[in-house]
Amino acid sequence: MKLSRSCFIACAASTATVTYSFTPTTALSRHSHTSVTATFDTSLYISSWGKAPSETETAVKSDNPSTNIQSYLKEPDSVDPRANLEGSCLVSGFVNAKERTDQFVFDLLNHEDSAFEFEKIVAFVDDEKFAKKRLLSRSARYTGLLDKLDFIEAAVEGALPVSTQLEGINSWLAAIECNGDFVAQAKSVAELAKDSLDLENISIMVTNAGGETISAAERESVVNALKDTGKEYTLLVFGKLEDRDEGKVPYRFSSFGSDVDEDATLDEHAVFSREEAMRMITETLQLDAGSNKALTFSEVYETNTTEAKLIKGLREAGYARCQEIDHMLRDGPRNYQQALEDFLEKNPNWGDGVYATDAWWEDPKFLAQVEEAKASYRKGESVEEEEVEEEEEIKDERTLEIEKIATEWAKREFFSQSMAGTVSDELDEAEFIKSVWERAMFEGDLKYRQMNGDEPDVDAELLDFKTQQERKQQTMLKLAKQELQEVLDEENLGGVDDNVDTD
Repeated sequence: MKLSRSCFIACAASTATVTYSFTPTTALSRHSHTSVTATFDTSLYISSWGKAPSETETAVKSDNPSTNIQSYLKEPDSVDPRANLEGSCLVSGFVNAKERTDQFVFDLLNHEDSAFEFEKIVAFVDDEKFAKKRLLSRSARYTGLLDKLDFIEAAVEGALPVSTQLEGINSWLAAIECNGDFVAQAKSVAELAKDSLDLENISIMVTNAGGETISAAERESVVNALKDTGKEYTLLVFGKLEDRDEGKVPYRFSSFGSDVDEDATLDEHAVFSREEAMRMITETLQLDAGSNKALTFSEVYETNTTEAKLIKGLREAGYARCQEIDHMLRDGPRNYQQALEDFLEKNPNWGDGVYATDAWWEDPKFLAQVEEAKASYRKGESVEEEEVEEEEEIKDERTLEIEKIATEWAKREFFSQSMAGTVSDELDEAEFIKSVWERAMFEGDLKYRQMNGDEPDVDAELLDFKTQQERKQQTMLKLAKQELQEVLDEENLGGVDDNVDTD
């Protein structure tokens, strides 16, 4: 089988991608990065169906932030972290429930791609022995969390730390569950923080606050107490927490201290993802945009709301969670809503479908044909999915778990390289994952063995893997060159035949 010129180019591109895959970067850094965000022209033009849209109409269509949010968003860039995110961090109000571990919040504080540089993370808990069983896990060991983790047991169940226990603590993340005296608890935390000479950052996560009747004067008194500490503070208020994955439901937030914002007080049935709440409290602790903020968070269930559309657009544009939350805190839905209003003011007839020329691409018959084509495509896609599911059933449990880990690794690598600008605009996530799949499977197998108690020699295995990959790439390139040369030789021979005298 002979390789075409396009195949040869594809091999070379694949080789370059594998090489780049060894140099990941982070989205949250003290240094500035620039991201390359792929853009796709989804316009459809078939000349026999009518007149194509003019350049003016195309510009209007692409500049509409309602239908093309990428026209409003800037490329994702590194965000500004808070200063003084080092030393020791005290975490209170977690690892006390029997039904969960609460390890996620500690993982976020220890994450290698965060701005946190804590040397020690101290868990202030009701029962030290119980907490150690919950947190001394394999994953904590392999991420290095165990090297930083320390424990302090409260004198009385549910008590706050005393002044001496805050000595040497740089940052304090405190979780408070509403039980009728939230205002008093928050003020007690603020008072302790104010008297601590070493403390620089204080973040309070209030949960189960749905239906709590807190007057504007009480809310203002809590915010003023935090301001009086002289520390960088953050206060986030949530409803009842539910155990489900982060990022599944869009969110909105409002000023907790506002006496005019209706969303400042949560409905009694308000719920929020526990993981998402942990994400919000840790991201606002590390982001400069989260400093000195008191906010009430709630979930958004209507997909056409400003917040839902903006969050979806940010994620489609390649924003990491820290970049997404930073954008929401700094620019926010209000700016996006203003952009929508400004566009409609400049294009008053947009909503009526009135344009300067005959917009054949908006014709109902044409739209029906498009929908029919989409349905046919989805049907074929579903058949492929069924075939994939049948294939996965044959695979053993170990292979499926390794593939899952490999996919997660490849997705993180795609984002990291996108941030560094080392991924071609024409290479989407699926194609990128395919190009680095061997490396991803290697990482998945390595991680799987570590999670199951093995202690592989990571450096030696990685070196061996890279060596094998280099040999394989050299062989593939050599083969591609040989095949290409054969094609060129055949073309040259064909050219000679054409000049043969047939007389």
